[in-house]
Amino acid sequence: MDDFAFKKRHSYGTIMVDIETHRIIDLLDSRDKEPVTQWLKSFPNLKVVSRDGSHTYSSAISEAHPNAIQISDRFHLLKNLSEAVEKYMLRLFPARLEIPATEINRSPEMQALLDTRNRAQRIRFTKEKYREGFSVSEIALIMHASISTIGRYLAIKDEDIPKDTKSARERQHNEAINKMDQKIATVRKLHEQGCSIEEIIRVTGYIRNTITRYLSKDCSNVNGHYDCRRPGKLQPYEKEILELRSKGMTYTKITEILRKKGYDGSVDALRVFMQKEREHQKRAETENREHKEYIARKWMVQLIYRDIEKVKGITQKQYEAVIKKYPILGNAYQMLHQFHALVFSKKVDELESWISETEKMDIAEVKSYLTGLRKDLVAVKNSIIYPYNNGLAEGSVNKLKIVKRIMYGRNSFELLKSKTLLLESLH
Repeated sequence: MDDFAFKKRHSYGTIMVDIETHRIIDLLDSRDKEPVTQWLKSFPNLKVVSRDGSHTYSSAISEAHPNAIQISDRFHLLKNLSEAVEKYMLRLFPARLEIPATEINRSPEMQALLDTRNRAQRIRFTKEKYREGFSVSEIALIMHASISTIGRYLAIKDEDIPKDTKSARERQHNEAINKMDQKIATVRKLHEQGCSIEEIIRVTGYIRNTITRYLSKDCSNVNGHYDCRRPGKLQPYEKEILELRSKGMTYTKITEILRKKGYDGSVDALRVFMQKEREHQKRAETENREHKEYIARKWMVQLIYRDIEKVKGITQKQYEAVIKKYPILGNAYQMLHQFHALVFSKKVDELESWISETEKMDIAEVKSYLTGLRKDLVAVKNSIIYPYNNGLAEGSVNKLKIVKRIMYGRNSFELLKSKTLLLESLH
């Protein structure tokens, strides 16, 4: 059995599928306990029922057929655990994970491009290169500037060099961090004073999940989406833009080149991209100027669901560097692989030891998943022992959706049920 939506997030029904013949045998216009229980009682011969993790369906089956074997769907078990790990990664880790550079291949021109974000930095960069022995002509070539401009930069005294300016985006980010620090401090202070979560909700107006997150020891004051590259028209051309810009090519000329390759965005989008990349490089700088590189969090998230060979944004070397710096990620991936192997191994005796070991990781999202797993432990064990699953019901729901869409705007439940069951009888 499985539920399906009449109107998503508002009203649902239940679909019943014969686990042996694979045919839809009935539809209910509700997924509440009472109608499901009454329907199940009308079939006294039921011995095995496959379902998802719904507590409503579990209660209905237990009441109608206490001795029936309940089987929790393996797909949902794996999916829910994967989503719990994904939520943990999105909550704790920044949009780009910093690791030591696995390959140092940045050209001097590219480094110069990222080291000269505003006038003050261009002046300092010019003086630094001049002290290193570069001639005025060589510096002008690196910076794509005229010789007279380099001469003016060198003539400026150190005390007259203007101060670095922050972009509006950077100022907004710093203000957001300060506000978040104040919110976290307020909630933690109230908690230290002995206030319960309900009292903190009344005082601050924050929801329970927010307060729980602020009280967590690994709560971050930086928005997890900050510095994240969103998919867009420029994404396929980012590397090429950096290379062309490092050669001194204007944004207009770069846009003309990209348009021949299919880009239909604006010139301003290139400027915004370069500004963000320069700001990112500025944050990445360290006092000892160690070479760093950054791995997008989205590639690490994809590793939850795919093998590394199928994730295009990360190499094996980079993966190993990430795991070395963030060992909790390696533990999370290992835990996922162990559960996947356990579910299909038929070794049901190993389930409880896996749960105990996983609890020691102390990941809030995973602990919440394990709590639900313990409440439905018998059905979970049955999913490992027996070959049945809920794939039949999931496929039947997809079939039902097609029928619904064909009849969109003019179908009642009785008509939908009659048409679906008639189609099943024809097959």
